Amino acid sequence: YKTEKFAIQLLTCIKTLHVPSWSDPAIAPQGIKIHKVSGSMTNAVFFVSYPRSPEIRTLLLRIYGPSSGSLISRPRELHTLHILSSKYHLGPKVYGTFENGRLEEFFESTTLSSSDMRDSTISAWIGARMAELHSVDIEVVEETLPETRGEGKGWDLSVKVNVKSWLPLAQAVLALPNVPESLRNEIDLERFSKEWKAYLKWLSVVDDVRNGSRRVFAHNDAQYGNLLRLTNTSGESAPHRQIIVVDFEYAGPNPASFDIANHFQEWTANYHGPTPHLLDPSRYPSEEEQANFCASYIQHSTPLSLGNSELKAAVNKLKDQVRYWSPASAAMWAVWGIVQAREDVEGNIVEPEFDYLGYSLNRFNGFRREIRKLGVSVP
Repeated sequence: YKTEKFAIQLLTCIKTLHVPSWSDPAIAPQGIKIHKVSGSMTNAVFFVSYPRSPEIRTLLLRIYGPSSGSLISRPRELHTLHILSSKYHLGPKVYGTFENGRLEEFFESTTLSSSDMRDSTISAWIGARMAELHSVDIEVVEETLPETRGEGKGWDLSVKVNVKSWLPLAQAVLALPNVPESLRNEIDLERFSKEWKAYLKWLSVVDDVRNGSRRVFAHNDAQYGNLLRLTNTSGESAPHRQIIVVDFEYAGPNPASFDIANHFQEWTANYHGPTPHLLDPSRYPSEEEQANFCASYIQHSTPLSLGNSELKAAVNKLKDQVRYWSPASAAMWAVWGIVQAREDVEGNIVEPEFDYLGYSLNRFNGFRREIRKLGVSVP
């Protein structure tokens, strides 16, 4: 991406897509500044700017990772982004797409760090922003999607759809000769399939329709790399609007408590530490930290002002629902990790940049630990 050839190709793309503020014929490829950003695990992300002319807006360039195509429906993701930005003013505008990537609106912001997410004020803001996302009408997104149009409530929960469709891909990766037999046995996908079915059966009882978690349009990947804090906010908007959620690759219908459980699990991750693939359960939010997030989420989910005792009861109920759905998050990313590992396994890369198989085993262990704790009986 540091070559002039890349800059020339990129500028041609930008001009073809008629990106706002980039139409000036005087813009030269040599003047384009391309800065690679970390933060996204399935894509390469770049900031594209033209320092010679400050009125030319910075863009975000996203190049899709090689293994992500088998996990993500790009037309679906683009449709979601369009609905969210045009109808709800959530997430970035997409200026255009090309075969292996796209150009998006850039926000003057900083990406949150793993420690930022633990700050009580920022955590409450994230809770408020998540509540706003969850107010999006699922039917508006799903009903206008070509694959679900006209089916009424034809959608199923994303987590169930993902685990079901990714499992065969994961089985194919684990069958590759370069995977150590010991790891294959430890992950044990056959055993996982039984555990997953038993867990879903258990969930159908504890999270039934009458007492279940609200079904919402969920982000499903609210890790710190996908959360931005705006650097130049206007004084008029509410403080929590400083937080911008990006990367809607895995967004779709899910229980609200799945999205929160997934976010809480991300507290245990540090993708920039010495062992980025390992989660540390001791970093999971404390009861107090969970309550802080949940209270903010609830207060921004309901138009009613709740009294102290009502709010406390609602927080406790939500925390219970989050516990019930937490293993589902661990399971989904465990299976995802195996699929992501395909390229490293095929290339027999001994020390990959990110150890997807190690990550996956860590998530399977977490899933098994959590279902045991919940008392799920596996035949």
